[in-house]
This record gives sequence, C-alpha cells and structure tokens, in this order.
Amino acid sequence: MSKTRVHRILQEVGSAAFAGVYDALSAKLAEQAGFPLAFVSGYSVAATLLGEPDLGILTQTEMIEQARRICRVVRIPVIVDADTGYGNPLNVVRTVRELMAAGAAGCFLEDQVWPKRCGHMRGKRIVDRQEYIQKIRAAVETRGDEDFFIVARTDALAVLGMEEAIARVTEARQAGADASFVEAPSSLEDLATIGRMAPPPNVANMIEGGRTPVLPRDELARLGFHLILYPLAGLLSAAKSLETTYAKLRQDGTTAGAEDRLMTFGQFNALIGVEAKYQLAERYGAS
Repeated sequence: MSKTRVHRILQEVGSAAFAGVYDALSAKLAEQAGFPLAFVSGYSVAATLLGEPDLGILTQTEMIEQARRICRVVRIPVIVDADTGYGNPLNVVRTVRELMAAGAAGCFLEDQVWPKRCGHMRGKRIVDRQEYIQKIRAAVETRGDEDFFIVARTDALAVLGMEEAIARVTEARQAGADASFVEAPSSLEDLATIGRMAPPPNVANMIEGGRTPVLPRDELARLGFHLILYPLAGLLSAAKSLETTYAKLRQDGTTAGAEDRLMTFGQFNALIGVEAKYQLAERYGAS
C-alpha cells in the first residue's frame, strides 16, 4: 500500500502531538491552531452528543455521522476512534467502509469485548488474540490501497500484562496495521518498555488525570512514541470554561467583566466563515 497522509506527516515531523476533537467547531479550532491532524474521540463524542460516559453506549452510526460532519469542515487528516469495530469482522468491514466514505484518514481499532469502555476506566475485558487479529485483517483488506491509516490498539496491558500487549500489537502490525497503541501504561517504566518493544510508529495517549503519566512531546519521542494524542484536552477545557461562564452569568446576571474569557463575536464569526457565506449569497443574488 502506498503511504498515507498520516505516514507523510510522520516522515516530515518525526513525532506529532495532536488534539482530540468531538464536533465540527472543535475540529475547526484544532485546524486553526495548526495541528497537522486531529482525532475524533469516542469518549468526547459520547459525552457531547449523548451526555453519556464512554461505556459502549455510543453507536456505530452516531460515531460515523459525527465523523462525517467533522471531516467536511477541515482539510487536515482526521483519524476516528472506531472502538472495537462494533462487532465481529463483518462489522469491522462495514465500519471501515463507512469511515472512508465519510472522509476519515484512519481509525483506531481495539481488542476490548463489546460493549467496551474507556481505556482508563476499570473493569475492561478483551477478546481472544486471534479474534482481534482477524478484525485487523478485515480492516486492512477493506482499506486496500486507499489513504486510510489503521492504528492497532490493545487494552491487554491492564488485563493480561505487558507481554501479551506487545504480542498483540506485533501480530496486528504483521497483519497490516500501520501503528501500535498499547493503552493505559501506568508508569515511566511501562512507557519505556512499550517504546522499546512495540513496532513503531507508536501512539502515546495523554489523558490529564488518567492512568498514564503526561509527558512532554520531546520526552515521549525519546522513549519511542510518534503519535502523541491529547484526546480530552479540548473537551475538558471547554467543559471548565462553560462551567465558569455559566456560574458567573447565574450569579451576577451578566457576563460583564468576563469578556477576557470569551472569544469575541467577530472572531467567532470569522471562525465559522460568516463573511464567506455573505459573499456566496451575493454571487447568487440571495439576500
């Protein structure tokens, strides 16, 4: 298979820190900030679309439709959290086809039992290794020669230990996956082992307050990580900002005095492209 857009980014920068997004607006902001790619987080979409935790409640259809909305409004590559593929290898085939049709540049595919749960939550269960590898094979064969980057994620570290986790991503890479992702290492020692033993490129999942130590990009790159993901930074930041602003408005009955915490009306209109729509309306004589 020819190299994907994500491969080319890694060739250019070596290691890339990138942000998780959950809707069209957050994706626009990530692109505006200059990130070379973005990630649609299942945790974030479940929280913002449904107001629910990442416990396998979000459906395949809901995730794909949100990905489609996001991919339409940005030019940077977007990798999508495909969870377990939402079933067996037949479900994986459909999931990958739908994600490619939605404009996604790749997906994460994991080995948890469905319904899955956030990798930094307790009580995870995983499928048999060979069952997982068959899912990876299904994804790879469905992708074919298309520009679609497949990340093999395993949650085996918390369930069966490091040796099994490394074995799973190694076999997944041999089956054609493009990157390795051992989820939720809980120490610097675990990170160093993964960076040394898992086939590169490797994903580091930086969740503030999660199980894994949050380290700077350069340190993670030295440890052997190349795709350094901050999946919840935007969501947690937005939630805190809304909480603060709404509390201020409820208490004071006004936002006066909090203007420095708000994007201006003009800046926001520029972000969503109001002027471009005015120009388009004028072109077609629409008022």
